[in-house]
Amino acid sequence: MTKWLNAGLRQFFCLWACGMALSVHAQVATQEGLVQLDIGRGDARLPVYVMPHPQATATLILLPGGDAGTGKMVEGQHQSGNFLSRSRSEFFNAQFNVMVAYRPSDLNRLEYSYRVSKAHVAELAHVIAYAQEKFGKPVWLVGTSRGTVSGTAAAIALGETQVQGLVLTSSVTSKMTGAVGTQNVASLKIPVLMLHHKNDACHVCVPSEAERIIPEMKSAPVKKFIMIEGGSDPQGEPCEAKHWHGFINYEKETVKRITDWIQNPQS
Repeated sequence: MTKWLNAGLRQFFCLWACGMALSVHAQVATQEGLVQLDIGRGDARLPVYVMPHPQATATLILLPGGDAGTGKMVEGQHQSGNFLSRSRSEFFNAQFNVMVAYRPSDLNRLEYSYRVSKAHVAELAHVIAYAQEKFGKPVWLVGTSRGTVSGTAAAIALGETQVQGLVLTSSVTSKMTGAVGTQNVASLKIPVLMLHHKNDACHVCVPSEAERIIPEMKSAPVKKFIMIEGGSDPQGEPCEAKHWHGFINYEKETVKRITDWIQNPQS
């Protein structure tokens, strides 16, 4: 279904995003905090938690799974339990600018079908344009669970001029609209890393199916699959963020595998 992300659409988004970079409306990100991005859709705003690093060599845009809510805000800090949200400081400590992109204010959910829509790709193009304008560093998209649907769709549509690398963790592999393997991954011309926990029992994020996606990325200059085995004490349902699906009690080690590879991509 998602094969609509063709070359013509990609060119359209590339040209649109390049021109848009000068028109992003948000406060300047000079210190850590929540930024509300104007996404050109009435009064809707897209909340992005920004962590600028003075020695950053790249900007990582983290794409949470589920409905990508911020969770409660406590003293300016969002409390989402999503793997990427709760691990944001680990990415920052590896000397990257970090931006966690949440759900726009005019939406209550981020359904699978929406995550491969033109509207959603346009939202992420705004986030990327903001990152490029403020930091001027290569942009990598890092998605987890449903966020892998978003990251893959945006990387395909926007192309290598806007997205310089892609990381997919706990990827959606089957049964759902936008599952990574159903998208046109053969067109990706950027480094791609996939990580999955060996014990992930989420029914739409199957470890063996994730591993089989990597060979389909025929145009990626570098690609790698890593199976994670560490962690302890999974809680809740298998598809929830504090189960194996979210690398529970192995977040720091998992993030290090990711950031080490981003700094030196190898097959």
